[in-house]
Amino acid sequence: MRPRGGTATVNSTGTDTTDTTDAEDVAAPTDTPTDTTAVTAATDGTGQADNAGTAGTADGNGRTGTVDAADAVDASRRRWPRVLGALLAVALIAAGGALYAEGRQLRDTPATANLALTDAEATARVTGDVSSALGKIFSYGPGSTAATRAAAKEVLAGKALQQYAALFGQVERQSADQKLTLTTEVVRAGVTRLTGSGAHLLVFLDQVYERRGRAPTTASAQLTVTAELRDGRWWIVEIGTT
Repeated sequence: MRPRGGTATVNSTGTDTTDTTDAEDVAAPTDTPTDTTAVTAATDGTGQADNAGTAGTADGNGRTGTVDAADAVDASRRRWPRVLGALLAVALIAAGGALYAEGRQLRDTPATANLALTDAEATARVTGDVSSALGKIFSYGPGSTAATRAAAKEVLAGKALQQYAALFGQVERQSADQKLTLTTEVVRAGVTRLTGSGAHLLVFLDQVYERRGRAPTTASAQLTVTAELRDGRWWIVEIGTT
């Protein structure tokens, strides 16, 4: 009978063990709803759970900061062409303004305002009028001084006429006393400056003096002449020597 009893004891122990194990196995699932409730609370929480998840996304491994930096670099790269374009436009405008101002200065310089360099017809006209006038007023003879004086009044004006009138009295006396004949020829005349109403000339003369009983003599002279355009004609207003 002991062996059976021992067996019973073993069986009883085994049964108890089995029951205990089964009880633990059955009791174990009771923890699952708690975990599920915790997960549900974590996922369904409207304030803290979402904010925590968002914060974790924003701060996790610095991903959002990297994306923002990349976007900033891309935006900077997109701005550079516009900035360069604006700077180039400003530079072109400034360069254009400088070129315009420089061109204006070049056009307004005395050299470009001098018609003697650009208007050949006007230059030839003033040269011809002045050369003809000088040949008339500096050519005379013993019996032609009155005609010379009259011719001077038709080509001289202002200071030149006053100077000529003051000196020609002496010329008349010398011509009558010495039987002097003077013939003047302009050999070269250059216009140094010409405008629409005034001109400055440098004139070279050859003069031949003839006295009764003597051989003719030749002399050269160089004059500076200022002329003004009046009533369509060039008048000599000042004569100087160099």
